[in-house]
Amino acid sequence: MPSHLTPASTPTIVNVAIAVIYYQDKYLLGFRHQALHQGNKYEFIGGKIEADETATKALIREVGEEVGIDISANAVVKLGRLHHDYGDRQVCLQVYRVALTDIQFAEHQNESHGLEGQALVWANKNDLLAGTYPLPAANKTILAWLQLPTQIVITYPLAHFTAQSDAEMAWLTYHKQHLPQDAWVYIRIKANASESQLIEQLLTLRPDIQIIVPHNNSNASFTTNLVKDNFQTQAYHLTQTELMDNMQQDYASDRPLLISCHGADSIKAANQLAASRLAKQQAPVIAIFLSPVLATQTHLNELPLGWEAWTTLAQLADMPVIALGGLSPSMYQQATHYGATSIAGIRQFMSS
Repeated sequence: MPSHLTPASTPTIVNVAIAVIYYQDKYLLGFRHQALHQGNKYEFIGGKIEADETATKALIREVGEEVGIDISANAVVKLGRLHHDYGDRQVCLQVYRVALTDIQFAEHQNESHGLEGQALVWANKNDLLAGTYPLPAANKTILAWLQLPTQIVITYPLAHFTAQSDAEMAWLTYHKQHLPQDAWVYIRIKANASESQLIEQLLTLRPDIQIIVPHNNSNASFTTNLVKDNFQTQAYHLTQTELMDNMQQDYASDRPLLISCHGADSIKAANQLAASRLAKQQAPVIAIFLSPVLATQTHLNELPLGWEAWTTLAQLADMPVIALGGLSPSMYQQATHYGATSIAGIRQFMSS
């Protein structure tokens, strides 16, 4: 066959294991030499996954080889998978969050260079998120993931207060009093004008909270008011039904998305949407709610997944997974054991 007719070769995808190593609010970064691909930038610790390795085995090996920390017994939680095309090469980053122990941090906090001669720095989380440490383009979504809190509070729907003489005032008063300070709050309010005004009223009373609002509330007038008043809208939420019925819609490209999923099909759809947004350089899908883990009082007829089935589904996701359904804040460590990056709920997550 003439050379000009030879089919273009399929680009090789380099699979890389990434360790987001942290201790409290400090994150370990290496600095890439200028001669390397994506040089003169900081990076999380990690490296290529060999053909005979799982991602976690590669993670343990790379961290040991690069910085001399044995993480084989550490709490390791999958954050997600990222596909990125640098033009000259394609990479798939399999990203894990690794918490160091007090002893490990004390042993390594003053090391200025790794075992391969690379400069090391412990970056303050606020500085890291603010962009003080330039990262390769493929790493930027990781920063969005790291903004997720360990807990998200979900408001009651307005229907919960219909027995009150003034349901809207009862909803507003309850949540003003019981939402924890500085919490991330998913506000379950419908798209009609009356209920949208409730969100603005709540934010006026509680400007400390960071909010997630339904995507159907991302209409122009509502969004304009939130931006004008400088309220902290962290993400828009998509229900599973919205996701599956409108896969081609270009959802709020300038704001991160958080999606509710209940099974493998919707997780696959969320992965496809996340990849599409990444390719278009739009705001990322920062997480999915995966539910219900356990039985809940609000959905008594809905069969819970249970932790074993939940963790099997969570491994399919290309983004952080938030456990939801029948949980309490005291169950956070248990949830991370099964692969959750955060937990969420209603009544158990409200302040007394």
